[in-house]
Amino acid sequence: MSYLDLLKLAAPEAIVTLTALIVLVIGLTTSRGTVVAGVSPAMPQRRAIDTTASTVVCSFVAALGLIVAIGAMLSLPSHANLFQGMLVISPLNSLFMVVCLVLAFFTILLASRETPNYGEYLAIILLATIGLLLLVSSEELLMIFIGLELTGLSLYLMTAFDKTDIRSAEAGLKYFLFGSTASAFTLFGLSLIYGMAGTTGLAAIAEGLAAQSLSPLLFAGIVMTLVGFAFKIAAAPFHLWAPDAYQGAPVSSAAFIASGSKVASFVVLGKIVLVGFGPVHGSADWHAMVAGWSPVLAVLAAFSILIGNLVALVQTNLRRLLAYSAVAHAGYTLLGLVAGGRAGFSATLFYTTIYAFTLIGAFGVVAVVRRETGGDNLQNFAGLRARSPLLAGCMAVFMLSLAGLPPLAGFFGKFYLFSAAFRSGANHGLLWLVALALFGSLISLYYYLIVLKVIFQTQGAEAHLLPSVAWNGLSNLTIAFAAAIVLFLGIAPQFLVARILAVLQTITIL
Repeated sequence: MSYLDLLKLAAPEAIVTLTALIVLVIGLTTSRGTVVAGVSPAMPQRRAIDTTASTVVCSFVAALGLIVAIGAMLSLPSHANLFQGMLVISPLNSLFMVVCLVLAFFTILLASRETPNYGEYLAIILLATIGLLLLVSSEELLMIFIGLELTGLSLYLMTAFDKTDIRSAEAGLKYFLFGSTASAFTLFGLSLIYGMAGTTGLAAIAEGLAAQSLSPLLFAGIVMTLVGFAFKIAAAPFHLWAPDAYQGAPVSSAAFIASGSKVASFVVLGKIVLVGFGPVHGSADWHAMVAGWSPVLAVLAAFSILIGNLVALVQTNLRRLLAYSAVAHAGYTLLGLVAGGRAGFSATLFYTTIYAFTLIGAFGVVAVVRRETGGDNLQNFAGLRARSPLLAGCMAVFMLSLAGLPPLAGFFGKFYLFSAAFRSGANHGLLWLVALALFGSLISLYYYLIVLKVIFQTQGAEAHLLPSVAWNGLSNLTIAFAAAIVLFLGIAPQFLVARILAVLQTITIL
């Protein structure tokens, strides 16, 4: 295969890389040019104009690059396998690479243009997107780890990017320390898997594990690998970084962490456990527990649902509330993987996709309110219905979808997950986990309704003192579009479910 053929198959990654470099150059050259402009009293105004023009150009180039990458993604062949699984083009991978690119596009539209060094910030978002694309498109352990590290390093920088806020630096440091530890666990676990299977390709690992029993060394490798991924998806008890990162990071960074990185992490985790570790599935049935990765994920799901929902009850900051809510939703999403099979995996993929669009819209509302009021505590949302009916209505869609109420996408997503888990195994063995998930959903309804109560019913003096939310066309349009997606996928879920089920037919799930 020539380098030109390789470049054609890796066109989306190459386009995003080139776009990141162009945006970085534009950001650096324009900011360098405006530094000299401070010697004359007339220059500060010109500098502001130049900076605004620079941010607009950077945003336009970044968004255009992502659109071109999506077009290149859609023009790829349906199947290709490069370097024994390091880069795999398949209908499943292509679908979720497009999802990751769309989420990155939304993040760029929501990013605040008042961010210092805006071009560098957008370049880091694009580099994180490249990591997500490598994660989704790879079925080889070494390339998966490289994708994890590229994504992780970019997200650490995005979290600590706001130099004017000490909470951003603290959140970035905590995220980096926890992430480094999780990466060490992941790499150690993957090395044990390689030692037992003798290969790093997922399909070859499945063949190697099918010929042997679950030894203590193999089980240790599986557990350590799952611990690393539990950190990535913020599953309890490996979630301690999430509340500080969600609250301290720039809002668009938190939105990308909660959406794009979660989608890619669940896609690759599903392929690892259902394809690579399929022969050592085990059983999480309450009456027939068998050692394997399934009971480990079931325990992580149970802890996440309980801890996430119970701690979210006492939160007064909306971003921390969404962080603990994300822990609980990671537990719900794991139900599909525990259930196994194509039905369980499709439920997981559907739920993580609709959850990503819900969260990016919710963080978009938080960004606008924070920009206008200076904070993101619940009291900053008091009387939002009177100050901006559009944002209040969109936030109601997002909160009710997270709570799992019809006719929104969250309702069908939870129903799909719970029914897949209920039907899996013999004699409804996962009933205990489904009952726990239903209990967690009941608890979550309370704190989601508290948010809506503050938005729609709070009429205290503090609500009248808050300024009205100004019209920000691009942000509001993005938020409204995300709300429309959530509503549409609740009314017509088969639009996405049918596509997910169709692409899953192309992979072998044990």
